[in-house]
Amino acid sequence: MPANDGEPMTSASPDYATELDLLIEASLEAGKEALRFFRNDVEVFWKNGGTSPVTAADHAANDILKERLLGARPQYGWLSEESEDDAKRLSQARVFIVDPIDGTRAFMSGKDTWCVSAALTENGLPIAGVLFAPSLDELFVATADGRVEKNGRSLKVAEADPDGRFRISAADQLINALAPETKRDVERLSRIPSLAYRLAMIADGRMDATLVMPNSHDWDLAAAHLILKNAGGRLTDTRGRDTLYNAKLPEHGVLVAASAALHDRLLASLPSGLA
Repeated sequence: MPANDGEPMTSASPDYATELDLLIEASLEAGKEALRFFRNDVEVFWKNGGTSPVTAADHAANDILKERLLGARPQYGWLSEESEDDAKRLSQARVFIVDPIDGTRAFMSGKDTWCVSAALTENGLPIAGVLFAPSLDELFVATADGRVEKNGRSLKVAEADPDGRFRISAADQLINALAPETKRDVERLSRIPSLAYRLAMIADGRMDATLVMPNSHDWDLAAAHLILKNAGGRLTDTRGRDTLYNAKLPEHGVLVAASAALHDRLLASLPSGLA
């Protein structure tokens, strides 16, 4: 496990703590397995009509997560990017939502910004979440009672810039959709393929916001959403509605993620028809 940076770990409620420990254990094992393939000529397959890559590392990490998590909680539902969807999850209150490697394209190109994403949701809301970035030795955790940490240290989104400037990573077409008076305050950051890791960067203050293109999925978001929320950020659609999970179709439209104050500014700056 990544080393503690110096501040004591905070405590969670017994139920949340137990569930989080399970997620951490499984995510660390899956991440270490994926790391064996990293920068090592990993086998690549293509899905979704040849538009989306998946590697042998994704499959290996997914197998570990499924075995460890469902092996310990067989009564829970399961939703993973790399597993066939099982409709039984729709009738189960608690559901594991995982992405064995979020940021597969970064993984394939040898970049460090990929992570294992594992969440436990209850009635559509994340109650425990883990992001583990093995190549960076970073472990983010959160529980629904407010706990949020990176390598043992509490997280908080960045304070607002007094001049209104903000750091954002997003697609050109979404940046261009912002009102001119907001767009002029943008400081563009390089693209981060892993959506989960982007949200974590907002939570720990390295980035202020991201705008998410349509067709993100539950597994990209659930764990990172709880981490961001507990650190003082928000993730909603363009109407300001909170993101919910484990619907029949686990896909989302345009999303806005930022610290609370900046989030409101971005919503007001986007055209009303954007979805």
